[in-house]
Amino acid sequence: MRTIRSLVAAIAMAAVATPALAEQEVIWWDFLGGGDGVRMKALIERFNDEHADNISITATTLEWGVPFYTKVRTSAAVGEGPDIMTYHQSRIPLALEEGVLSPVTDADLGNAGLTKDDFFELSIEAASGADGTLYAVPFDIHSVVLYYNKDALEGAGLLDGDGNLTGIGNLADFEAALTSLVEGGMAEPLSYATADAGTTYRVFYTLFNQMGGELITGEEILAGDNAEKAQRAIEIMAGWRDNGWTPQQAEYPASVALFTSGRSAFHWNGVWEVPTMVDLAASGELGFEWGAIQIPALMGEFATWADSHAFAIPQQPDPMDPAKREAVMTVVGWMAQNSLAWAEAGHIPAFRAVSESDEFKSMEPNATYAALAETVAYDPRSEIAGVASPLYDAVQNLIVPAVDGFLSPADAVAQMQADLQRLMR
Repeated sequence: MRTIRSLVAAIAMAAVATPALAEQEVIWWDFLGGGDGVRMKALIERFNDEHADNISITATTLEWGVPFYTKVRTSAAVGEGPDIMTYHQSRIPLALEEGVLSPVTDADLGNAGLTKDDFFELSIEAASGADGTLYAVPFDIHSVVLYYNKDALEGAGLLDGDGNLTGIGNLADFEAALTSLVEGGMAEPLSYATADAGTTYRVFYTLFNQMGGELITGEEILAGDNAEKAQRAIEIMAGWRDNGWTPQQAEYPASVALFTSGRSAFHWNGVWEVPTMVDLAASGELGFEWGAIQIPALMGEFATWADSHAFAIPQQPDPMDPAKREAVMTVVGWMAQNSLAWAEAGHIPAFRAVSESDEFKSMEPNATYAALAETVAYDPRSEIAGVASPLYDAVQNLIVPAVDGFLSPADAVAQMQADLQRLMR
């Protein structure tokens, strides 16, 4: 198996045979805060140290979400955008509608030492337009996973000889485990941020996709039996709340605290909370053994909500100087080849040479849930979907109340269908 060390050695040899680039300043924008921000700053510092003679990254971190994407749109229109930026792949359809992304050509990838085949197929599809044109280079796959408290599950027949979660192959198995935990005295054995649109959407979309659901078919919202599948997903989540298995209207920090305090045996959240668990365990504050796995095939097939951070080049009124563009792609290639450090934040590297390396395969729990990269469910290819989109507004206004019992699942689906259909063009 190819290791990161051998990969870096090969890259170094290639660099010797390649003429040095003229000195270039690459203007960089990202939206990365918290642990992601710390890790990215460290990567940028390493890049600058290694390329001190020819390329330097000047980085700015902007506010996540709508403010970031609004600034990208307005700056691109007047030619004041960055040379490279981080981008959520779920936002690419809207970006294409707005005309803010420059296509990434095969020649660009060649300048980065990359090809499309170097990445997971589903991540490349999500980074491309409907015609197959690539508009961003995937950096990671970040999904929801199922965290579990090994101590709380001890003796319940849910751990194998190595302490790994087992025996949950469908929804009935999962709900039987929750029932058993309640009978054993644990209130709210499954925690997730039930008051948060983002988390609620990720749980809903995972269940929905595991049933083979399709949110948008052509220009139609929840066509055919997809409305029934959406209703079923909401009914399941509402049932968890009705049974007292999940907290009602829990904000994000409270949902994490329910798990880290030992009050919930399961926690449904993104891979970005892996560093939280690692740090708490290392400091002795967690108080129990934990693990994380791919969301089981509760509804019949594996599918997991996911998005990807990617690198994109904004479309500018004037074409980028070829030497500058080559420098930008050098940055992209280096980041892909050094993404093992990024994986420490819980992410799965989208660059296969890293995700298939011995070093990554020894990284836990990432290596345990990495198989989900082959079955991820990205957001629909639509300008109304993706991070900070009207789809998330519909979840906040309709699905969250339905999960909390203030609206029937059927009414929530019907209203969501009507509201989103009006936004389709």
